[in-house]
Amino acid sequence: MKFSQTLRVALEAVRLNRMRSALTILGIMIGIASVILTVGLGLGAQQQVKDQIASLGSNLLIVSPGSSTSSSGERSGSGTATTLTRSDAAALADSAVAPSISAVAPVASSSQSFIAGSTTWTSTVNAITPDWLSVRSRSLASGRFITPADLSASNKVVILGSDTAEELFSGQSPVGRTVTINGGSFTVIGVMDSSGSSSSSTTSDDDMVLMPWTTASAVLATSAATVSTIYIQARDADALSADYQEADAALSTRHGISASDDADFTITTQLSLVTAATSTDRTMTILLGGIAAISLVVGGIGVMNIMLVSVSERTREIGLRKALGARPSVIRSQFLVEAGSLGLAGGLLGLGIAALGSWLLPRLIDQPVTLAWWAALGSLAVAVGVGLVAGVYPAGRAARLAPIDALRRE
Repeated sequence: MKFSQTLRVALEAVRLNRMRSALTILGIMIGIASVILTVGLGLGAQQQVKDQIASLGSNLLIVSPGSSTSSSGERSGSGTATTLTRSDAAALADSAVAPSISAVAPVASSSQSFIAGSTTWTSTVNAITPDWLSVRSRSLASGRFITPADLSASNKVVILGSDTAEELFSGQSPVGRTVTINGGSFTVIGVMDSSGSSSSSTTSDDDMVLMPWTTASAVLATSAATVSTIYIQARDADALSADYQEADAALSTRHGISASDDADFTITTQLSLVTAATSTDRTMTILLGGIAAISLVVGGIGVMNIMLVSVSERTREIGLRKALGARPSVIRSQFLVEAGSLGLAGGLLGLGIAALGSWLLPRLIDQPVTLAWWAALGSLAVAVGVGLVAGVYPAGRAARLAPIDALRRE
């Protein structure tokens, strides 16, 4: 018998048992859709984390103060000390000290209340320099950014984050309008474009107010020397490691630190954030994918069960065909084709369900789903393989039946 005839006979057998075949396909379909969507959710989460970290700035190093110790000896968490200064930032910007560093942007932060008309809102004021925009790789939605002239003249101007602008002005353009901070009037000269991310768990990058460093020192009585964070931009991604070493060495020398364990500052790199976040997401994807793959095993057991039942029901047919000269290999091929076609049908339907799920899930749970072609093709191959493996034993059992025993069995 030619393969085309074997295929036609096998598909006809699947068609004649539509309900049984549909239930068998259902198990494979659910397993394939679960695996593809689980992998898609994991890949989507990884890409989302990478995009959020990238929004913090291109080739970025973040220098934060170390922990502080009270007079009673009680230590607070990292970032609570006031160990970083403007002179530290100036030293890092010196090409003779750190030649690989492209730009440096010190930031001093404080919480303030803002008044616009009858609306009051509390947010974070970031005292910055003009380099902040390029170092953080941010952009303006409207207006202009702080200039060196604003810095030298201590102009009373501010730039609002997108969330802050919405809270204070309720969708109206704030550019050119004034806000009151600590009893003083400040002109809004720009609004930041939304970053869609947060640089920490407690502070949104879209809920903030930017102010010239000199203005904050003069009007808000903030320290002109102490900084909360120093952002460092490398010349390119390849220089990130060199920048880290140069910044660490320069600050250690300035602070008189001889051992790394005694450092009163911490330096975080983009690479470390991406590696840690994607490693966690990858582990979760593998774990959830393994759980979803169990449904494929269950589907394979369902295929084997149905094929064994099919062999039992068609014993006389098998005996008749063997009596008429059908070789065991032909009988075996027929049942393997039946099992493989069930797996293929389940795999294709599973791909369709996964494609529908990738469109629907982001709208229901606000989580991106990234479908990978290798996951789709791999799952389809696994579906066919599960069907074939599950059909090996039933097919072998059918091929081993003796014609005379098969013909006289009721």
